[in-house]
Amino acid sequence: METVLIVGATGNIGVSAAKAALSTGRQVLAIVRNSASAAKLFHHLGTKEGVTTVEANVCSETGVQEVIDQVEAGKLPAFQHVFSAAGGEYSATPLLELSTEELRHGMTVNFESNFWAYRASVPYLLKQNDPRSSWTVCTGAQGDIGARAGPALTQGALFSMSNAACRDNEKTNVRFNELYLYARVEVDEVAAQNGTMKASEFAKSYAGILSRPEIRSCRVSVCGPEDLEDLKYQKRPII
Repeated sequence: METVLIVGATGNIGVSAAKAALSTGRQVLAIVRNSASAAKLFHHLGTKEGVTTVEANVCSETGVQEVIDQVEAGKLPAFQHVFSAAGGEYSATPLLELSTEELRHGMTVNFESNFWAYRASVPYLLKQNDPRSSWTVCTGAQGDIGARAGPALTQGALFSMSNAACRDNEKTNVRFNELYLYARVEVDEVAAQNGTMKASEFAKSYAGILSRPEIRSCRVSVCGPEDLEDLKYQKRPII
């Protein structure tokens, strides 16, 4: 059975990815901060079945690598897919007021954590040489909107990283895609109160990516409910 390693598993997007993996008959290896975070994930999923959790600090340069080391040592399940949605820093500080400390913190939380996850896990997938392998990163529209300066800067970096990864993996066994989100997604019980997109609904987009091997080295854009099953995707990078 295939397994999806989820980085940032307890956030709104991570919960959605876990729901997608389980709904498509796959198992989940979820990186969580601590036991309380694991309990939060199980609550939102409504089950523990098919889910293995492992504690790690994804905002540390070695956090995900330590998880990979445990996988290679046989202490954790092998995986064929990675979904990276690390982040959560959403400061509204104006650009001119953004301190160097705040900028660096935002880059670590929203960008470097995903880059470190990529650097740690892609070599593992390449070594396994499984043709089913995929690596998906979720990016946000702030990189285009620019309404929140700090988050916008980090998303710009993720856009560029995605372009490079799409190019680098075009002819490897790793099917890399960027899942670009132009909507607010929240766990179901919160979304029901706020009128936002439910994690269980957004899960359809990742389930579609997992099941469609022809989608590779692409940006898959989700701007609204109409994009969840009728996937809109475009090859990257565009020259």
